Amino acid sequence: MKSISAILSLPTSLSLLAFSSAFPTSEPSQQPLPLLIWHGLGDRYNADGLQSVGKLAASVNPGTHTYFIRIDDEGDEDSKATFFGNVTEHLDKVCKDIEENRDLPFSHDGRKRVDALGFSQGGQFLRGLIETCPIVSVRSLVTFGSQHNGIADIKACGTWDLLCKGAVALMKGNAWSDYVQGHVVPAQYFRTVNETTGEPSEDYLEHSNFLADINNERRQKNEAYKQRLMEIEKFVMFVFEEDTTVIPKESGWFAEVNATSGKVTPLAERSIYKDDWLGLKKLDENGALVFKTTPGDHMQLDDDVLVQTFKVYFGVDEPTRFRGLGVGDGWFDFSHESMWPENAKVWDRVTEWAKPIKEYL
Repeated sequence: MKSISAILSLPTSLSLLAFSSAFPTSEPSQQPLPLLIWHGLGDRYNADGLQSVGKLAASVNPGTHTYFIRIDDEGDEDSKATFFGNVTEHLDKVCKDIEENRDLPFSHDGRKRVDALGFSQGGQFLRGLIETCPIVSVRSLVTFGSQHNGIADIKACGTWDLLCKGAVALMKGNAWSDYVQGHVVPAQYFRTVNETTGEPSEDYLEHSNFLADINNERRQKNEAYKQRLMEIEKFVMFVFEEDTTVIPKESGWFAEVNATSGKVTPLAERSIYKDDWLGLKKLDENGALVFKTTPGDHMQLDDDVLVQTFKVYFGVDEPTRFRGLGVGDGWFDFSHESMWPENAKVWDRVTEWAKPIKEYL
Protein backbone atom coordinates (compact mmCIF):
# COMPACT_ATOMS: atom_id res chain seq x y z
CA MET A 1 0.00 0.00 0.00
CA LYS A 2 2.88 2.37 0.69
CA SER A 3 5.44 3.05 -1.99
CA ILE A 4 9.08 2.51 -1.11
CA SER A 5 11.75 4.65 -2.74
CA ALA A 6 15.23 3.30 -2.06
CA ILE A 7 18.31 2.08 -3.84
CA LEU A 8 18.74 -1.61 -3.21
CA SER A 9 22.12 -3.25 -2.90
CA LEU A 10 22.90 -6.17 -5.22
CA PRO A 11 22.58 -8.81 -2.46
CA THR A 12 19.22 -7.39 -1.41
CA SER A 13 18.06 -7.33 -5.02
CA LEU A 14 19.01 -10.95 -5.47
CA SER A 15 17.15 -11.85 -2.29
CA LEU A 16 14.04 -10.11 -3.54
CA LEU A 17 14.35 -11.88 -6.88
CA ALA A 18 14.47 -15.24 -5.15
CA PHE A 19 11.53 -14.26 -2.96
CA SER A 20 9.42 -13.17 -5.92
CA SER A 21 10.18 -16.45 -7.68
CA ALA A 22 8.85 -18.35 -4.68
CA PHE A 23 5.73 -16.19 -4.58
CA PRO A 24 4.44 -15.44 -8.11
CA THR A 25 2.53 -12.19 -8.23
CA SER A 26 -0.13 -10.54 -10.33
CA GLU A 27 0.17 -6.95 -11.53
CA PRO A 28 -2.18 -4.87 -9.31
CA SER A 29 -2.27 -1.94 -11.72
CA GLN A 30 -3.78 -4.12 -14.45
CA GLN A 31 -5.71 -6.93 -12.76
CA PRO A 32 -8.61 -6.59 -10.30
CA LEU A 33 -8.00 -8.09 -6.90
CA PRO A 34 -9.42 -11.59 -6.42
CA LEU A 35 -12.73 -11.64 -4.56
CA LEU A 36 -13.58 -13.92 -1.64
CA ILE A 37 -17.30 -14.57 -1.08
CA TRP A 38 -18.60 -16.29 2.05
CA HIS A 39 -22.28 -17.22 1.99
CA GLY A 40 -24.81 -17.26 4.78
CA LEU A 41 -26.72 -19.74 6.92
CA GLY A 42 -28.43 -22.51 4.96
CA ASP A 43 -26.77 -21.55 1.67
CA ARG A 44 -24.04 -23.38 -0.25
CA TYR A 45 -21.01 -22.17 -2.15
CA ASN A 46 -22.17 -23.56 -5.51
CA ALA A 47 -25.75 -22.26 -5.38
CA ASP A 48 -26.86 -20.63 -8.64
CA GLY A 49 -27.67 -17.34 -6.93
CA LEU A 50 -24.24 -17.09 -5.37
CA GLN A 51 -22.51 -18.02 -8.60
CA SER A 52 -24.42 -15.23 -10.34
CA VAL A 53 -22.94 -12.76 -7.86
CA GLY A 54 -19.47 -13.86 -8.95
CA LYS A 55 -20.41 -13.39 -12.59
CA LEU A 56 -21.76 -9.94 -11.81
CA ALA A 57 -18.49 -9.00 -10.08
CA ALA A 58 -16.56 -10.07 -13.19
CA SER A 59 -18.88 -8.09 -15.46
CA VAL A 60 -18.34 -4.92 -13.42
CA ASN A 61 -14.59 -5.43 -13.00
CA PRO A 62 -13.49 -7.65 -15.93
CA GLY A 63 -10.88 -10.20 -15.00
CA THR A 64 -12.06 -10.60 -11.41
CA HIS A 65 -11.41 -14.10 -10.08
CA THR A 66 -13.96 -15.09 -7.44
CA TYR A 67 -13.28 -17.76 -4.85
CA PHE A 68 -16.43 -19.03 -3.15
CA ILE A 69 -15.46 -20.08 0.34
CA ARG A 70 -16.67 -23.54 1.25
CA ILE A 71 -16.24 -25.97 4.12
CA ASP A 72 -16.97 -28.94 1.89
CA ASP A 73 -16.74 -29.38 -1.88
CA GLU A 74 -20.09 -31.18 -1.86
CA GLY A 75 -22.89 -28.62 -1.87
CA ASP A 76 -25.24 -30.35 0.56
CA GLU A 77 -22.44 -30.89 3.06
CA ASP A 78 -21.33 -27.29 2.70
CA SER A 79 -24.87 -26.17 3.49
CA LYS A 80 -24.98 -28.47 6.50
CA ALA A 81 -21.72 -26.94 7.73
CA THR A 82 -23.44 -23.56 8.00
CA PHE A 83 -25.48 -25.03 10.86
CA PHE A 84 -23.18 -27.63 12.38
CA GLY A 85 -19.46 -27.49 12.98
CA ASN A 86 -16.75 -25.65 14.88
CA VAL A 87 -16.28 -22.14 13.50
CA THR A 88 -12.70 -21.93 14.76
CA GLU A 89 -11.87 -25.10 12.85
CA HIS A 90 -13.72 -23.76 9.81
CA LEU A 91 -11.55 -20.64 9.84
CA ASP A 92 -8.39 -22.73 10.06
CA LYS A 93 -9.51 -24.82 7.08
CA VAL A 94 -10.44 -21.80 4.97
CA CYS A 95 -7.11 -20.14 5.77
CA LYS A 96 -5.23 -23.24 4.63
CA ASP A 97 -7.38 -23.57 1.50
CA ILE A 98 -6.65 -19.98 0.52
CA GLU A 99 -2.93 -20.43 1.11
CA GLU A 100 -2.86 -23.49 -1.15
CA ASN A 101 -5.11 -22.05 -3.86
CA ARG A 102 -2.98 -21.35 -6.94
CA ASP A 103 -5.65 -19.08 -8.42
CA LEU A 104 -5.13 -16.65 -5.54
CA PRO A 105 -1.61 -15.32 -6.16
CA PHE A 106 0.87 -14.22 -3.54
CA SER A 107 1.80 -10.55 -3.48
CA HIS A 108 5.30 -9.17 -2.92
CA ASP A 109 5.02 -9.59 0.86
CA GLY A 110 4.16 -13.28 0.63
CA ARG A 111 0.49 -12.76 1.48
CA LYS A 112 -2.72 -13.11 -0.55
CA ARG A 113 -4.11 -9.68 -1.43
CA VAL A 114 -7.90 -9.86 -1.95
CA ASP A 115 -11.25 -8.16 -1.56
CA ALA A 116 -13.95 -9.85 0.52
CA LEU A 117 -17.76 -9.99 0.40
CA GLY A 118 -19.76 -11.59 3.21
CA PHE A 119 -23.46 -12.38 3.26
CA SER A 120 -25.16 -12.68 6.65
CA GLN A 121 -23.04 -14.87 8.97
CA GLY A 122 -20.41 -15.07 6.24
CA GLY A 123 -19.61 -11.43 7.04
CA GLN A 124 -18.43 -12.00 10.59
CA PHE A 125 -16.68 -15.19 9.49
CA LEU A 126 -14.70 -13.20 6.92
CA ARG A 127 -13.79 -10.68 9.59
CA GLY A 128 -12.68 -13.57 11.80
CA LEU A 129 -10.61 -14.89 8.90
CA ILE A 130 -8.89 -11.52 8.50
CA GLU A 131 -8.03 -11.45 12.20
CA THR A 132 -6.82 -15.05 12.50
CA CYS A 133 -5.26 -15.86 9.11
CA PRO A 134 -1.90 -14.11 8.60
CA ILE A 135 -1.68 -15.14 4.93
CA VAL A 136 -4.74 -13.04 3.98
CA SER A 137 -4.46 -9.31 3.25
CA VAL A 138 -7.89 -7.79 2.60
CA ARG A 139 -8.22 -4.41 0.87
CA SER A 140 -12.03 -4.03 1.15
CA LEU A 141 -14.40 -5.99 3.37
CA VAL A 142 -18.10 -5.55 2.56
CA THR A 143 -20.78 -7.28 4.65
CA PHE A 144 -24.53 -7.49 4.09
CA GLY A 145 -26.86 -8.22 7.00
CA SER A 146 -24.10 -9.63 9.18
CA GLN A 147 -24.05 -10.13 12.94
CA HIS A 148 -20.82 -8.43 14.01
CA ASN A 149 -22.15 -7.96 17.53
CA GLY A 150 -23.80 -11.36 17.59
CA ILE A 151 -27.44 -12.33 17.91
CA ALA A 152 -29.70 -12.08 20.94
CA ASP A 153 -32.13 -14.69 19.64
CA ILE A 154 -32.76 -16.89 16.63
CA LYS A 155 -35.91 -16.72 14.54
CA ALA A 156 -38.31 -19.60 14.12
CA CYS A 157 -37.31 -22.00 11.36
CA GLY A 158 -39.28 -22.87 8.26
CA THR A 159 -41.69 -25.80 8.59
CA TRP A 160 -39.48 -28.26 6.73
CA ASP A 161 -36.09 -26.83 7.63
CA LEU A 162 -34.85 -29.74 9.71
CA LEU A 163 -31.25 -28.55 9.88
CA CYS A 164 -32.36 -25.22 11.30
CA LYS A 165 -34.72 -26.88 13.77
CA GLY A 166 -32.01 -29.23 14.96
CA ALA A 167 -29.58 -26.36 15.54
CA VAL A 168 -32.19 -24.27 17.37
CA ALA A 169 -33.18 -27.20 19.58
CA LEU A 170 -29.59 -27.63 20.71
CA MET A 171 -29.20 -23.90 21.32
CA LYS A 172 -32.39 -23.72 23.37
CA GLY A 173 -31.17 -26.64 25.46
CA ASN A 174 -27.93 -25.10 26.66
CA ALA A 175 -26.24 -22.61 24.37
CA TRP A 176 -23.16 -22.39 26.60
CA SER A 177 -22.34 -26.07 26.88
CA ASP A 178 -19.01 -27.14 25.41
CA TYR A 179 -20.80 -29.45 23.00
CA VAL A 180 -23.11 -26.77 21.59
CA GLN A 181 -20.34 -24.19 21.38
CA GLY A 182 -18.19 -26.67 19.50
CA HIS A 183 -20.86 -28.02 17.16
CA VAL A 184 -23.71 -25.52 16.52
CA VAL A 185 -22.63 -22.65 14.29
CA PRO A 186 -25.23 -19.96 15.22
CA ALA A 187 -24.57 -20.62 18.91
CA GLN A 188 -20.99 -19.51 18.38
CA TYR A 189 -22.08 -15.95 17.61
CA PHE A 190 -24.96 -15.96 20.13
CA ARG A 191 -24.36 -13.19 22.66
CA THR A 192 -25.98 -12.37 25.98
CA VAL A 193 -25.55 -9.29 28.14
CA ASN A 194 -26.41 -8.10 31.61
CA GLU A 195 -29.41 -5.91 30.81
CA THR A 196 -28.70 -3.72 33.84
CA THR A 197 -25.06 -2.96 33.13
CA GLY A 198 -25.09 -3.58 29.38
CA GLU A 199 -21.89 -5.58 29.74
CA PRO A 200 -21.40 -9.04 28.21
CA SER A 201 -22.62 -11.86 30.42
CA GLU A 202 -20.14 -14.07 32.26
CA ASP A 203 -21.48 -17.14 30.44
CA TYR A 204 -20.80 -15.54 27.10
CA LEU A 205 -17.30 -14.38 27.98
CA GLU A 206 -16.37 -17.74 29.46
CA HIS A 207 -17.88 -20.11 26.92
CA SER A 208 -18.28 -18.37 23.53
CA ASN A 209 -16.21 -20.33 21.03
CA PHE A 210 -16.06 -17.63 18.35
CA LEU A 211 -17.56 -14.18 18.82
CA ALA A 212 -16.09 -13.22 22.21
CA ASP A 213 -12.70 -14.14 20.81
CA ILE A 214 -12.76 -12.28 17.48
CA ASN A 215 -14.43 -9.24 19.10
CA ASN A 216 -11.60 -9.10 21.67
CA GLU A 217 -14.15 -8.86 24.49
CA ARG A 218 -12.26 -10.96 27.00
CA ARG A 219 -9.87 -9.41 29.50
CA GLN A 220 -6.85 -10.70 27.61
CA LYS A 221 -6.81 -8.90 24.25
CA ASN A 222 -5.23 -10.33 21.11
CA GLU A 223 -3.18 -7.51 19.63
CA ALA A 224 -2.64 -9.44 16.39
CA TYR A 225 -6.39 -9.39 15.70
CA LYS A 226 -6.41 -5.61 16.04
CA GLN A 227 -3.34 -5.08 13.87
CA ARG A 228 -4.65 -7.30 11.07
CA LEU A 229 -8.09 -5.70 11.03
CA MET A 230 -6.58 -2.21 10.91
CA GLU A 231 -4.93 -3.10 7.60
CA ILE A 232 -8.31 -2.92 5.85
CA GLU A 233 -8.71 0.13 3.63
CA LYS A 234 -12.52 -0.03 3.61
CA PHE A 235 -14.83 -1.89 5.99
CA VAL A 236 -18.36 -1.43 4.63
CA MET A 237 -21.32 -2.66 6.68
CA PHE A 238 -24.79 -2.84 5.11
CA VAL A 239 -27.86 -3.25 7.31
CA PHE A 240 -31.19 -4.22 5.75
CA GLU A 241 -33.78 -1.61 6.72
CA GLU A 242 -36.58 -4.12 7.29
CA ASP A 243 -34.47 -7.04 8.50
CA THR A 244 -36.60 -9.44 10.57
CA THR A 245 -34.06 -12.27 10.64
CA VAL A 246 -31.06 -10.75 12.41
CA ILE A 247 -31.92 -10.09 16.06
CA PRO A 248 -31.10 -7.26 16.45
CA LYS A 249 -30.39 -5.97 12.96
CA GLU A 250 -28.16 -3.20 14.40
CA SER A 251 -25.63 -5.93 15.11
CA GLY A 252 -24.54 -5.39 11.51
CA TRP A 253 -23.08 -2.05 12.68
CA PHE A 254 -21.60 -3.40 15.95
CA ALA A 255 -24.40 -1.74 17.91
CA GLU A 256 -25.90 -2.91 21.20
CA VAL A 257 -29.68 -3.09 21.66
CA ASN A 258 -31.17 -3.46 25.12
CA ALA A 259 -33.87 -6.12 24.75
CA THR A 260 -35.75 -4.76 27.77
CA SER A 261 -35.87 -1.05 26.94
CA GLY A 262 -35.10 -1.14 23.23
CA LYS A 263 -32.36 1.46 23.69
CA VAL A 264 -29.69 1.38 20.99
CA THR A 265 -26.08 2.00 21.91
CA PRO A 266 -24.16 2.75 18.70
CA LEU A 267 -20.65 1.51 18.13
CA ALA A 268 -19.02 4.88 18.91
CA GLU A 269 -20.46 4.80 22.44
CA ARG A 270 -19.29 1.28 23.26
CA SER A 271 -16.08 0.17 24.96
CA ILE A 272 -15.08 -1.93 21.95
CA TYR A 273 -14.76 1.39 20.07
CA LYS A 274 -13.69 3.84 22.78
CA ASP A 275 -10.96 1.53 24.08
CA ASP A 276 -10.28 0.36 20.52
CA TRP A 277 -10.14 -3.37 21.23
CA LEU A 278 -10.25 -4.21 17.51
CA GLY A 279 -8.90 -1.09 15.85
CA LEU A 280 -12.38 0.05 14.78
CA LYS A 281 -11.82 3.52 16.21
CA LYS A 282 -8.59 3.89 14.28
CA LEU A 283 -10.28 2.65 11.10
CA ASP A 284 -13.07 5.17 11.65
CA GLU A 285 -10.62 8.03 12.16
CA ASN A 286 -8.98 7.05 8.88
CA GLY A 287 -12.32 7.10 7.05
CA ALA A 288 -12.26 3.34 6.55
CA LEU A 289 -15.51 2.48 8.37
CA VAL A 290 -18.62 2.88 6.22
CA PHE A 291 -22.15 2.40 7.58
CA LYS A 292 -24.92 1.86 5.02
CA THR A 293 -28.50 0.69 4.78
CA THR A 294 -30.28 -0.99 1.92
CA PRO A 295 -34.06 -1.49 1.52
CA GLY A 296 -35.82 -4.76 2.22
CA ASP A 297 -35.77 -7.72 4.55
CA HIS A 298 -32.78 -9.94 5.21
CA MET A 299 -30.75 -10.66 2.06
CA GLN A 300 -33.29 -9.02 -0.25
CA LEU A 301 -30.62 -7.66 -2.56
CA ASP A 302 -30.91 -6.41 -6.11
CA ASP A 303 -28.22 -6.16 -8.74
CA ASP A 304 -28.11 -2.36 -8.60
CA VAL A 305 -26.80 -2.37 -5.02
CA LEU A 306 -24.22 -5.03 -5.82
CA VAL A 307 -23.10 -3.32 -9.03
CA GLN A 308 -22.52 -0.05 -7.18
CA THR A 309 -20.67 -1.91 -4.44
CA PHE A 310 -18.40 -3.65 -6.94
CA LYS A 311 -17.70 -0.39 -8.76
CA VAL A 312 -16.77 1.57 -5.66
CA TYR A 313 -15.05 -0.92 -3.35
CA PHE A 314 -13.67 -3.74 -5.51
CA GLY A 315 -11.58 -3.98 -8.66
CA VAL A 316 -8.04 -2.80 -9.38
CA ASP A 317 -5.76 -2.16 -6.40
CA GLU A 318 -4.61 1.44 -6.71
CA PRO A 319 -3.76 4.22 -4.22
CA THR A 320 -6.51 6.54 -5.47
CA ARG A 321 -9.19 3.87 -5.46
CA PHE A 322 -11.33 5.38 -2.72
CA ARG A 323 -12.66 8.89 -2.92
CA GLY A 324 -15.52 10.76 -1.31
CA LEU A 325 -18.96 9.78 -2.52
CA GLY A 326 -21.53 12.42 -3.37
CA VAL A 327 -25.31 12.16 -3.21
CA GLY A 328 -25.31 11.71 -6.96
CA ASP A 329 -23.57 8.37 -6.51
CA GLY A 330 -26.72 7.01 -4.92
CA TRP A 331 -25.10 6.30 -1.55
CA PHE A 332 -26.13 7.69 1.79
CA ASP A 333 -23.51 7.48 4.52
CA PHE A 334 -24.67 7.88 8.09
CA SER A 335 -22.83 9.68 10.87
CA HIS A 336 -22.80 8.21 14.35
CA GLU A 337 -25.33 10.85 15.39
CA SER A 338 -27.86 10.33 12.61
CA MET A 339 -27.76 6.68 11.65
CA TRP A 340 -29.91 5.30 14.43
CA PRO A 341 -33.73 5.07 14.44
CA GLU A 342 -35.70 6.44 17.34
CA ASN A 343 -35.63 4.13 20.32
CA ALA A 344 -39.42 3.88 20.23
CA LYS A 345 -39.27 2.48 16.73
CA VAL A 346 -36.61 0.02 17.80
CA TRP A 347 -38.80 -1.10 20.69
CA ASP A 348 -41.74 -1.69 18.31
CA ARG A 349 -39.48 -3.95 16.28
CA VAL A 350 -38.10 -5.74 19.34
CA THR A 351 -41.63 -6.81 20.29
CA GLU A 352 -41.97 -8.48 16.90
CA TRP A 353 -38.91 -10.72 17.36
CA ALA A 354 -40.93 -13.76 18.35
CA LYS A 355 -42.87 -13.89 15.08
CA PRO A 356 -41.76 -16.77 12.82
CA ILE A 357 -40.47 -16.33 9.29
CA LYS A 358 -41.12 -18.64 6.38
CA GLU A 359 -37.51 -19.31 5.51
CA TYR A 360 -34.15 -18.92 7.16
CA LEU A 361 -31.30 -17.54 5.02
